[in-house]
Amino acid sequence: MQRRGPLVNASTLKNTFDRRAFVVGAVQYGVGILLAGRMAYLAIAENEKYRLESESNRVNLTLIPPRRGWILDRNGAPLASNRADFRVDIIPDRLTDPDAMIDQIGELLELEADRIADLKTEVANARGFAPVEVASGLNYEQFAALSVRLPDMQGVVPQRGFSRYYPTASSVGHLIGYVGPASAEEYEKDRNPILITPGYKIGKDGLEKQFEQELRGVPGARRVEVTAGGRIVRDLETREDIQGDPVRLTIDGPLQDYAARRIGLESGSVVVMDCATGDLLCMASMPSFDPNSFSDGIGSVEYAMLRDDQRVPLRNKVLKGLYPPGSTVKPMHCMAFLKEGVRPEETIVCGGGRRIGNRFFRCHSNHGVVNMDKAIAQSCDSYFYHFAQQVGFDKVAEMAKYLGMGQEFDLPVTSQFYGTVPSSDWKFNKFGREWQPFDTVNASIGQGYYLASPLQLAVMSTRLATGRHVEPRLTLDTPPRGFDQVDFPEDQVQFIRQSMSNVVNGAGTARRAALPFPDIQIAGKTGTAQVVSLSISDGRSGPWKYRDHGLFVFFAPFDKPRYAGAVVIEHGGGSGAAYPIARDVMTFMFDPAKGLEALRALEQQWGGTAQERLEKRYAAYAAERGAAVTPPPRRDEEIFDRVEAEARLDAARTQEIGEEFVEPRENQAASGSPPPDAYNAAAQAEAQ
Repeated sequence: MQRRGPLVNASTLKNTFDRRAFVVGAVQYGVGILLAGRMAYLAIAENEKYRLESESNRVNLTLIPPRRGWILDRNGAPLASNRADFRVDIIPDRLTDPDAMIDQIGELLELEADRIADLKTEVANARGFAPVEVASGLNYEQFAALSVRLPDMQGVVPQRGFSRYYPTASSVGHLIGYVGPASAEEYEKDRNPILITPGYKIGKDGLEKQFEQELRGVPGARRVEVTAGGRIVRDLETREDIQGDPVRLTIDGPLQDYAARRIGLESGSVVVMDCATGDLLCMASMPSFDPNSFSDGIGSVEYAMLRDDQRVPLRNKVLKGLYPPGSTVKPMHCMAFLKEGVRPEETIVCGGGRRIGNRFFRCHSNHGVVNMDKAIAQSCDSYFYHFAQQVGFDKVAEMAKYLGMGQEFDLPVTSQFYGTVPSSDWKFNKFGREWQPFDTVNASIGQGYYLASPLQLAVMSTRLATGRHVEPRLTLDTPPRGFDQVDFPEDQVQFIRQSMSNVVNGAGTARRAALPFPDIQIAGKTGTAQVVSLSISDGRSGPWKYRDHGLFVFFAPFDKPRYAGAVVIEHGGGSGAAYPIARDVMTFMFDPAKGLEALRALEQQWGGTAQERLEKRYAAYAAERGAAVTPPPRRDEEIFDRVEAEARLDAARTQEIGEEFVEPRENQAASGSPPPDAYNAAAQAEAQ
């Protein structure tokens, strides 16, 4: 039998339609309720959020980089300042065709080919959001030429602001350091939006890095109304930046510049301290670099020139140069002898050397009967061989550390090298070998494993001159330290002062270091530090890197010391390269006009000031090599990490001759040689 379906009529159709219409209506009503609820939530609860987002589409807020605080010398003169500047940066991730855009900018600004090549490399390696500096110090015409083309130059950011400026340039390169854009690593550590603001730079080296937080300041802000395409319609509000705090140093700016220039064609350093306060008045290291170049973004050619220079202009020789101190430590060793009971009038006979055990150790001359005063004045090695063996060098090493050797000082610097004060424990721990008599012989005259920095030598000289445990300071807001601690009895201090005065003003080894003033005398001690054995070089001739270092420690006036310091000249061939510089630096301190007169005569023969010679050398280097040089590392930090590693290797190589007896050279400054009659004659003779 056939089965019949449900009965369909008008009533059932109507009921079905009504049910379905109700369901659809309920769904639509529910959706409407949800939409209305969401709209109410957005309009009421989220009103502030979307109002701000809407406002941000209409209004742009940009940070204004704060002006860095100035770095000032002790008299308030700027060593690092700011100057008004037109500059241009590019944002890599906003460039559609980076190479074409850089070429266009280069044509407009007439950039050199090597700078254009460097820019392309920097942009390729940069993180997209981080600005890359193209040029600073633009004139108004260049700035305007870029500004009118901005609609067609997306990612190009010309702006008016301030750039860092170092008035004395290379004279303060190592001391002050420089600034540069924050690296990706620095931004990861401090995710402050100011770090990626175009034109903003942070301290990268030296005091600029050490005092970054004090110098940074507070950024300003600018609100402008823009169109949908980003074109500025009008300024709405500007909040001015707050400049960073100034940093006031103990450095004497004119002295720092003078000392850097006076080093001349040599490679070395000058440190001067104030005996009354411990103030570091001068920390000159030359040759140096122009921090203005680094702050602007150093180019491949200039970096290659600095990297290839065997005098290592990127190394801070004051803090990271380590040298055998040579005979400069002999007055300090005498302090150790006095402490251990050796009387100043005790004598030995120097017959050209001293027999110790079954070996004869030479002296650089035959001094005859020698007491302590004569041993210091004429630098008799035999005397120190004898009494260092008698006292034991471990006692001498204790005194050396007490006077600053092998120590790190509490200063606001990024790093400093300790150096080495050798002792029996030190040798056994380092090499696993016992201390030998020839180790005492070497160390007694400041050779062998001994290593010291110019800063340590200056501190040693200050403590000897004052008899107080003077601590160096670099900022004026640091209180003087150490003056309440008496290191030596007054009679011993007076004796050492007189003996060191005899080095210069008596029948000593540095007669030409005498000051051109009848009423002011300088005291000092010469030193010649050997870097290779006699079998390789005589220390005075041959390849530059095999010549002896020249050193001189000093203080003046000798009877009431006000200034003390040290001069170290790398591979200068002996102390005769160092003490004329100390003489001129101290002359400048007591009579600036007389000091400058001598310096100008020398610079005429050298070919200009240190900065002028640096610029000429760069021009010649660039002309010879063009842009065909290895580009600098991507990160500035890599440059100075490499320099520091090389400095440690050089120090280790210097210590290699500690395994053998360092036979003294002949005296390089004739004992009792008459000083020149006139100061100008001395300057001319020194230039020759």
